[in-house]
Amino acid sequence: MDFSPPLQSARLIKRYKRFLADIECDDGTVRTIHCANTGAMTGCANTGDTVWYSTSDNLKRKYPNSWELTESHAGHFICVNTAQANRLVIEAINEGRIAELEGYASLRAEVPYGEEKSRIDILLQSPDKTDCYIEIKSVTLLEDNGQGFFPDAVTTRGQKHLRELATLSQQGKRAVLFFAVLHSGIERVSAAKHIDAVYNQLLIEAESLGVEILCYKADLSSRQVSIKTRVPFSHL
Repeated sequence: MDFSPPLQSARLIKRYKRFLADIECDDGTVRTIHCANTGAMTGCANTGDTVWYSTSDNLKRKYPNSWELTESHAGHFICVNTAQANRLVIEAINEGRIAELEGYASLRAEVPYGEEKSRIDILLQSPDKTDCYIEIKSVTLLEDNGQGFFPDAVTTRGQKHLRELATLSQQGKRAVLFFAVLHSGIERVSAAKHIDAVYNQLLIEAESLGVEILCYKADLSSRQVSIKTRVPFSHL
């Protein structure tokens, strides 16, 4: 995914009210931009970090600028716009970059399913294949030595998705939990049991029932982001 028009950069002053951030531009002016990330954004929103933001041509938007990437003091690029994760995975599947998800005739997004009234991020189908349900999660929490974790806060929504995937697997469907690693410093992924012990336990149970776990890392820069490389998942 190329950023067009190109992103602009500024210095982060602060993020607040979950959806807003104040930034200081190179000319010293301060502007408020929209933040599409509702998570804790631990390590992704430190004062002084470089913010890379896009600009919408929608005149009805109160805040025309959107926070897309963080460039941290350590030099890591992080895609903080969680709305991009699904687009990136869909792009990667369509371009044949996810070997485990090749060979399906159709791809649909946001399809209603499940006993808890969920919407699956991606549904892959083919006449000769079992339906494949894919739930996508963005991984941006980096701790020591390249170790990434999901989630970065307790997620009841994520817990629900694991229950739904486990049920699908028991019904004979193919169920996939796809961790999209959107932090250039993360080299491997684990469930954050120190943050959400319930999510960790549900993930262990879901995997034992046949839910597949895929982790792919994005190449990130201020010009483009693309999911390309599989990285390991492990239980810690």
